[in-house]
Amino acid sequence: MNRYRNGGLFLTLCLIWGTTFVAISAGLLHFPPVLLAAFRYDLAAVLLLAYVYHTETVWRPRGRNEWTEVAVGAVFLIAAYHAFLFTGQQYTTAATAAIIVSLTPILAAGFSQVLVPEYSLTPISIGGLLFGVAGVIVIARPDPADLLSSDVVATGLIFCAASAMALGSVLSRRIESSLPTLTMQAWAMLGGAILMHAVSASIGEPIDVGAWTHLEAIGSLAFLVIVSSVLGFFLYFTLLENLGPVELNMVSYVAPAIAAVVGWLYLGDEIYLSTVFGFVLITIGFVLTKRRFIARELSTLRAEQTTE
Repeated sequence: MNRYRNGGLFLTLCLIWGTTFVAISAGLLHFPPVLLAAFRYDLAAVLLLAYVYHTETVWRPRGRNEWTEVAVGAVFLIAAYHAFLFTGQQYTTAATAAIIVSLTPILAAGFSQVLVPEYSLTPISIGGLLFGVAGVIVIARPDPADLLSSDVVATGLIFCAASAMALGSVLSRRIESSLPTLTMQAWAMLGGAILMHAVSASIGEPIDVGAWTHLEAIGSLAFLVIVSSVLGFFLYFTLLENLGPVELNMVSYVAPAIAAVVGWLYLGDEIYLSTVFGFVLITIGFVLTKRRFIARELSTLRAEQTTE
């Protein structure tokens, strides 16, 4: 029963996070990108902080290490990731954005090579990293005569988002902290929202009051806050305990297919052959980079099936 329950939660999370990219594209039709991301986490932080206050024994950071962990989360996992993602997604499809973001686990392995002394990439893992980067290049389809085309710029910005997420996850793991994960996420959301509001104001993003009366604008923001951020994170951390990080990373490789279908149905997004080929290259890169962990998880799963 636990396996079926986890499978159902996994598919639900894939559906939520795949549709999230479509909700972002819909919201960007009405809000400027960084401001939309800031609004999303204003509201999500309030909801999650209220939940943490009533359920967690430690509801706020205490001590330098815990505040450092929150700061890393706010800067890299929330502010930088979402500012780059939302800005880049203005110029590309939801499916393309989801595919480039799926590069995150591969980039995390690359950052670990540099920042974690005991971690080293094998030649096969380096090949996996190169496959991932090659997939991004294929998706961008750079034209040497026009390296600032919208496709290239969008891909570059979303690649920066994936890099920020990967770097933040590696840095977070290096900080010794006993802060509960949900508490850290809630405070990181709040800090990241404040940072994004500052960035939005500094670049002069306009606030269109009329957007708040548009049904699609309100619906996309509500989905991003309640479904993607709050419910999505609850499912993620529930599955993280039950499945482990390697199996959970596969969400990143199911979400693009969902984003493609929902984006085609709702927004009329086109799916290019180069995008599909780039996704295949990134998936190969993930398998090569994480092959040992995948083999270990498959071995554990076979052992569990044998004992049942």
